[in-house]
Amino acid sequence: MAMDGYRGFLGLLVSALLVGFLSVLFTLIWVLHYREGLGWDGTALEFNWHPVLVVTGFVFIQGIAIIVYRLPWTWKCSKLLMKSIHAGLHAVAAILAIISLVAVFDFHNAKNIPNMYSLHSWVGLTVVILYILQLLLGVSIFLLPWAPLSLRALVMPIHVYSGLLIFGTVIATVLMGVTEKLFFALKSSGYSTSPPEGVFTNTLGLLIVVFGALIFWIVTRPQWQRPKEPNSIFLQPNGGAQEGVEGSAINFSNVDKSDSELNNEAAARKRNFIVDEAGQRSTM
Repeated sequence: MAMDGYRGFLGLLVSALLVGFLSVLFTLIWVLHYREGLGWDGTALEFNWHPVLVVTGFVFIQGIAIIVYRLPWTWKCSKLLMKSIHAGLHAVAAILAIISLVAVFDFHNAKNIPNMYSLHSWVGLTVVILYILQLLLGVSIFLLPWAPLSLRALVMPIHVYSGLLIFGTVIATVLMGVTEKLFFALKSSGYSTSPPEGVFTNTLGLLIVVFGALIFWIVTRPQWQRPKEPNSIFLQPNGGAQEGVEGSAINFSNVDKSDSELNNEAAARKRNFIVDEAGQRSTM
């Protein structure tokens, strides 16, 4: 099935993947070259896992999970398969985010540094909790088969909005964390003097912003939405959606319209039958 503006979509998709990959690469270079590497021993090396896992999972993988439905090469795949991939990518991102929090708390506790005192930590923990709740509710309502269609249709706009809100909040939180880390790490050399590490890490922040902007643009273009399945208005006998049918894809007005059309057609046939029968009687 052809996509409107396919070349534009392909260009933006390649750009998003490239910028996202560069964001992860820049994060690794930052911690390996400027911050002495990675470890899991309660030192700053363990803390360094925090930015790596957050940028890799909470930014890059989450961004890919958001636009996975927009890939035209997957439109022939079943909706159930795509929902499973969507949920699986978000689950990987959630696991990496949780591990990144463990690394921070371990480092703080080992160094007797207070926890949860900065705005970055407040917003960061909140967005991780909201992300996990979003994932659990999404799996319960859209992936598992027992949610009624009316509930899916009601929750879908909220699910989409909250997903984009969480993604944008994650990017803002990452930028706060990068700035906070640079203020602590560059006390001696002076962040205001624009040392190489400061310039390099500021560039990382810009890459993350560009990646987020590309993801937002791709996911908000209506012409790049996955086409609705032709059988998306039919219901299973048990009241659930057919396999792979998203709640938002079901137009209840179409269902009502189809029923009314069938009723009108049956009534018209009945009237024609009566007229024909009356005509036959009048000619006898």
